[in-house]
Amino acid sequence: MQAASPPSPISSPLASPRVQRNNIWRLAIAQALAGANSVVPYAVGGIVGYTLAPLPVLATLPLTLFVVGMTLCTLPAGAIAGRYGRRTAFLLGSGAGVLAGLVAVAAVMVGGVTGFWLYCLSTLLGGAYAAVVLSFRFAAADGVEPARKAQALSLVMAGGVAAGVVGPQLVNWTMNLLPAPMFVATFYAQAAVAALCAMILLGVRLPRPVHSRGRGGRPMGNILRQPRFIAAIACGAISYTLMNFLMTAAPLAMHMHGHSTESSNLGLQWHVIAMFAPSFFTGKVIARFGAEQVMVVGLLLIGISAAVGLGGMDVSHFWWTLILLGLGWNFGFLGASALVLQCHTEDEKTRVQSVNDFIVFGLMALGSFASGGILSAFGWSAVLWTAFPPLAITLVALVALQMRTRAVGSPSAKG
Repeated sequence: MQAASPPSPISSPLASPRVQRNNIWRLAIAQALAGANSVVPYAVGGIVGYTLAPLPVLATLPLTLFVVGMTLCTLPAGAIAGRYGRRTAFLLGSGAGVLAGLVAVAAVMVGGVTGFWLYCLSTLLGGAYAAVVLSFRFAAADGVEPARKAQALSLVMAGGVAAGVVGPQLVNWTMNLLPAPMFVATFYAQAAVAALCAMILLGVRLPRPVHSRGRGGRPMGNILRQPRFIAAIACGAISYTLMNFLMTAAPLAMHMHGHSTESSNLGLQWHVIAMFAPSFFTGKVIARFGAEQVMVVGLLLIGISAAVGLGGMDVSHFWWTLILLGLGWNFGFLGASALVLQCHTEDEKTRVQSVNDFIVFGLMALGSFASGGILSAFGWSAVLWTAFPPLAITLVALVALQMRTRAVGSPSAKG
């Protein structure tokens, strides 16, 4: 039996060039602000968790709940966007971001075990916000001609470069700005940044949701069986899971090896810059070489980053691990995201995109929680070694899927 063909792209009505530019600029700025907001829990979450947690093994639980919040909110956010429009979902997500900062303030003020669980609630809300923020990349492609969708997606993600600079510096500037407890001013700033992001998103003009008589297009089972969609989910999930797995453990590992908070924040700054800076040209690279090839390069870079980390425990080893990890994530995740855009029609988009993100973030949650336990029990080297098996399996599966797709599409296979 012949494999099902990919759907013919059904584009939303094209927006005018001026509206497209306005949307891309606003979404890129919002990506920068919201990305800076999301850096805060990664920069201080392990330290705050370690300080407040009743048991050391629970130190990274707040960061795990950040990812759980992302997972739990992807499908509801997609449903809200499909029913009421993306901007409504954006504003609700921004509200969750404001609450995340304010609840974190209460957590560090209260302290102790109660403060720990309040901080867990804060990161859960922050994860809900981050889930909505990650849909900015897909929103950038709405109303854009198919040939430019990958570039629009990539340009919005480039806003994360500013996040890489602002996020860690936001922590450095504010962590001791107010009297004890530490980080209280940081969390106030986190709430303010989310509120500013909401104001910018008010000006985004996106196509209205499409409600077809076919109730949203094909059955999800048919979509999930597409080789392209399987490849996109696999690469997106592994890229994001391993990036989060290593990034969650790195600041705490640096702290445990005697490196300063400023050093870990600077490492995170360069990591986030490396995550987003290539986005200025990743879209063009995808258009030139194809999403699948870019995904393979991303996975290889993540493997190289883990290998560099195994070379030593100096600050420079941590920094280069984080930088290469960020580059690998960019190619792997953006390549996978661009491939998702080829797997759905216009009336399927919010449903398919949210299911993709649900699977990606669900696996991330497992990786995030595992990183804290592995780091606590076995150390940083064990965390790095753990990255290699899933990378190898995904690379083999991705190559096999590419070969199968080419075989199905070849004349001899059709004959």
